[in-house]
Amino acid sequence: MATIPGRRAIVIGGSVGGLFAANLLHRRGWDVRVYDRVPGSLESRGTGIAHHPETEAILARAGATDQHAPGVRVEGRVAVGPGGEILARQHYPQYVTAWGRVFNPLRLAFPAARMRTGMELRGLDQGAESVTAHFADGSSATAELLVGADGFRSTVRGVVAPAVQPIYCGYVGWRGLVEESAFSAAFAPVFAQFTFLFPGHGEFIGYPIPGPDDSAEPGRRRYNFLWYYPVDAGAPLDDLLTDAAGTRHAFSIAPGLLRPGPIAAVKADAAARLPEPYAEAVRRAEGFLVQPIYDLESPAMNFGRVALLGDAACTGRPHIGVGVLKAAEDAEALAEALDAAPDGAAVPAALAAYSARRLPPSRAAIALSRHLGAFIERRLPRPEADPALGLTLERLLALSGRPIDGNAD
Repeated sequence: MATIPGRRAIVIGGSVGGLFAANLLHRRGWDVRVYDRVPGSLESRGTGIAHHPETEAILARAGATDQHAPGVRVEGRVAVGPGGEILARQHYPQYVTAWGRVFNPLRLAFPAARMRTGMELRGLDQGAESVTAHFADGSSATAELLVGADGFRSTVRGVVAPAVQPIYCGYVGWRGLVEESAFSAAFAPVFAQFTFLFPGHGEFIGYPIPGPDDSAEPGRRRYNFLWYYPVDAGAPLDDLLTDAAGTRHAFSIAPGLLRPGPIAAVKADAAARLPEPYAEAVRRAEGFLVQPIYDLESPAMNFGRVALLGDAACTGRPHIGVGVLKAAEDAEALAEALDAAPDGAAVPAALAAYSARRLPPSRAAIALSRHLGAFIERRLPRPEADPALGLTLERLLALSGRPIDGNAD
């Protein structure tokens, strides 16, 4: 595709947010280069996500197509008590899928020659007409636009808005995946449910997602769960995030690095607190991922010729299940704002318009995610344990995993 003079873009971050922006800008004639700090080939992750038709539409406009089904269809959500009893139901037909179902088409749509990995950003310089990124290997890149799409640990944000820091919410998410074929027959009746479980200790969410080959065929799927689990800041959190070599990881600890002790402890707690068959999911899970839950909100998404996008700008707790959609909508709003910039000189004004458009729904998403997670933060057994929260089980099921329209209510 032919590029337009004066429209060069640097995208820092090669995950879904960066790839949405890169593909949408590339298709509009921008000379786009993507730089990611992770060395080697960027790999798909199996993490489960909610599927939204809006995401699918933006994927198509970004030129990313996929012949696989959107995911595994669920008819609604159920809230389950510590004894396995159904406490509430919500009819909400939806597909649930894997993160790779979005990442892989985006990666394939973007020209591989325009992406560089193992590129750690060290600093930025802005001038009247351009912005320059400086990398750890001594190289640099200059363009009219730089997009910071490097996640909530964003190096770009650290340069342009160093005062904006993640705030720990008092709990972590234990994520796990189990192959459908690994379960006992007792799990079959609940495998296809989108379940919210309240064991009197945090919140457990489980649902089916496609298998590693994106297959939604019964028998080849996987079960994805996320257990929000209170952990005090300080020594308890430090201990959980310290690997076998004694390294304390800053924001999360990846599969393969968790020490056996914390894994054994959470499996024992599952056996004591979760009803069968949900305890079986934790028991059979391999390769746990632990993510402390944070709030992060930037006061702006534009800083001269630098735009922040997705979690680099605003990170909501994952209770609402719209992180990928929010990044996609940010990227499309950015591309549309830049359509109004006839040349590189107009980029700062376009970014200001982009920020004004996207900050309200981003703030609404953060406010709603705080609302849905307040009972976990306060260590209540269920949302309705404190009527002052105004969060019934029915309201929680109705609000989780739906697109945000800019109104947190």
